[in-house]
Amino acid sequence: MAAAAPETTTPPKKGKGLIIVLGALVVLAIGGAGGWFMMNKGAVHGAGAAPARSNLPALYLQLDPAFVVNFQDENALRFLQVGVNVMSHDPEAIKAAKDADPEIRNALLMLFSAQDFKSLSDVKGKQRLQASALAEIQRVLKEKIGRPGVDAVYFTSFIMQ
Repeated sequence: MAAAAPETTTPPKKGKGLIIVLGALVVLAIGGAGGWFMMNKGAVHGAGAAPARSNLPALYLQLDPAFVVNFQDENALRFLQVGVNVMSHDPEAIKAAKDADPEIRNALLMLFSAQDFKSLSDVKGKQRLQASALAEIQRVLKEKIGRPGVDAVYFTSFIMQ
């Protein structure tokens, strides 16, 4: 009877499994760090950059007194009274808006007095006016601080007569 050849088995190399696990951990760490960076890149900014908006609370500035303008309708002289608040997440922009109050008020008075009664009679007309008011305020602030600064404009009262 022939003797069976001895079985030679090589033990599994522990180094290969360890390298695969470490490689997977490195890939996960790099992916996680990349994801964190992409989600938080606005929070890291250099000198002179605007603060990250998402990390700061909304700040409001009421433009007092309310704007009162007259404008011509087809048959009569009409009046418009608008209460305006601006919103920003940038404290520097709110300060700049306060400092530029005369310029902002002038721009808005010119805008409001150029309106037409019929166009302001429906919601879409008021929304267009709101968007135009935001653009005017952002234009003034861009001249002052180099960026639009204000995120929204709210009409807190709107009376046409």
